[in-house]
Amino acid sequence: MSVDNIKKIGVIGAGQMGRGIAHVAALAGYDVQLMDANPDVLTTAIESIKGYMSRQVEKGKIQQSDVDAALPLIETGTDMSFFSDSDLVIEAATENEELKQAILKDLCPVLKPEAIIASNTSSISITRLAARTDRPGQFVGMHFMNPVPAMELVEMIRGIATEEETFRAVSELAVKLGKSPVPAEDFPAFIVNRMLIPMINEAVYTLYEGVGTVAAIDNAMRMGAHHPMGPLQLADFIGLDTCLAVMNVLHEGLADSKYRPCPLLVKYVEAGWLGKKTGKGFYDYSGDEPVPTR
Repeated sequence: MSVDNIKKIGVIGAGQMGRGIAHVAALAGYDVQLMDANPDVLTTAIESIKGYMSRQVEKGKIQQSDVDAALPLIETGTDMSFFSDSDLVIEAATENEELKQAILKDLCPVLKPEAIIASNTSSISITRLAARTDRPGQFVGMHFMNPVPAMELVEMIRGIATEEETFRAVSELAVKLGKSPVPAEDFPAFIVNRMLIPMINEAVYTLYEGVGTVAAIDNAMRMGAHHPMGPLQLADFIGLDTCLAVMNVLHEGLADSKYRPCPLLVKYVEAGWLGKKTGKGFYDYSGDEPVPTR
């Protein structure tokens, strides 16, 4: 399938990443099918997309006419059969391999034979996920950055069985969505998270060992390295469960002790303090301004 044959894009998962992918696909003029098993999540996702687009209009990044054209292109559904006429389906579920495999198992029987599957996984082997489908040659990694509407990069990952035609078509689609595709080999966590998440994990170790407070660590990296966001603040934004999941993939996949997740990161996740999405992580978000929790 060439990029010109991709007209209808399915997205599985209406969380932060899924709704962002739906947002940019609709703005690019594609028919979008946004699916989530939870109808309440879908309602929240559509409101979130409307709000983000409104802010883009206020900032002059897009026109109101773009919003008026894009929003009607997004359909929502709660069942896999929704994707029977999709040309490409992008899986954007939680970073859990067993969950992703279960989703792919349910997805494949409803797809037309020529349909392509992409995974937005930030760390899991594309080769291994593809092997659980009926079309490993038509399976590719398409890792968007968060927040999707604002970030330019899409990591394109070719599994061992991915056909060149598939890889080229989805890479060209990324360009049509206004993104810059960068090829990455199918190694744990690919390029960005291979470097970014261990940096966050090291920041958590710095906190765990008492080298600095949350505020000191984040301020030091903002002022000393000109990072727009401190590493602990960034961890909260990404989700501490996602950070831990990526560290576990690195630790297990590369068998190197330098990727051992910090015990404090594990403890926060066990407590359900997952960051901004739960209202508490390394910062408490219940007030007008985030307050460090340590």
